[in-house]
Amino acid sequence: MWAVLAFLCLSARAAFSQPNSQVPAFFIFGDSLVDNGNNNGILTLARANYMPYGLDFPQGTTGRFTNGLTFVDVLAKLLGFPNYIPPFAAIRGRALLQGANYASGASGIRDETGNNLGAHVSMNQQVDNFGRTVQQLRRFFRGNGNALAAYLSKAIFYCGLGSNDYLNNYFMRDYYSTSSRYTPKAYAESLLQDYARQLTALYNLGARKVIVTGVGQIGCIPYQLARYNGSGSRCNEEINNAIILFNSGLKQLVDQANRGQLPGSRFVYLDSYFSSQDLVQKARTYGFDVVDKGCCGVGKNNGQITCLPLQTPCDNRQKYIFWDAFHPTEAANILLAKNAYSSKSKSFAYPINIQQLAAL
Repeated sequence: MWAVLAFLCLSARAAFSQPNSQVPAFFIFGDSLVDNGNNNGILTLARANYMPYGLDFPQGTTGRFTNGLTFVDVLAKLLGFPNYIPPFAAIRGRALLQGANYASGASGIRDETGNNLGAHVSMNQQVDNFGRTVQQLRRFFRGNGNALAAYLSKAIFYCGLGSNDYLNNYFMRDYYSTSSRYTPKAYAESLLQDYARQLTALYNLGARKVIVTGVGQIGCIPYQLARYNGSGSRCNEEINNAIILFNSGLKQLVDQANRGQLPGSRFVYLDSYFSSQDLVQKARTYGFDVVDKGCCGVGKNNGQITCLPLQTPCDNRQKYIFWDAFHPTEAANILLAKNAYSSKSKSFAYPINIQQLAAL
């Protein structure tokens, strides 16, 4: 029996893996940090399908919320994929075999998160879209459930949610009531319960190698720096402290999954809070001169209004950590992805790095 399953696994990988890629497929779930065009065709303010977004991307403006490569674009290259993983909104048929990007700007773990900006694809809907993908993939495996399961077990799943559940929900008190109904601790626990259900749903659909990212130090992004007038810190530590509660619980979820709660799976936690803090603290070492302003934007810290259509951005984009009020530059994304992929420090990736996860 085990010999047959091993043969099916090898056959599926040989038939459907990308040339020289370390894994057969890469499936991406998240928000605007990794959205690459899913929001282009929906009614929302959270879209980036206009210049100067994509200014440094080979295909130009695509809907990526940065000047060039996103974190997962860099990761796809590091994993050996010949092409960037396409958005789910624009992919069908055999192309799905290399994976798909389901991420949507403004989306969160909670369905109502991001409603203030218009339509979006929440994490629950992204999981549903992956379920549809699995149904389509069955055709290419001729209904052979074991072969499909073997193929999916080798694929990497990236999940990066939570930022908007704070920025475009909990701390947007004029629009949402969550902060009056939940303490920061209770809100983190509620988010984690929902997220655990979503991750379990992905597991039940075949995910086995799963990356989950913590929320970055979003109390220190240009958007917050443009609004915060607190004393004692340049950042909004109320937001940062709430994020730490969520991140701590997410790391515990990873430990629980790896200790057998989701048998046969391997989860990796990316500490985005530490890595974003590390970029700022070691900015000069990494080659950055500007750590607190967007390269493109309006107002204080270029963070009061995000990058406008046809606006002229900064010339020296390699020297900026932030592209706009919320999102890193390509230069920052390259460093963040490389650290998550191959760093031996568990401060970036825990308990193993992405390169090690791919090799399992």
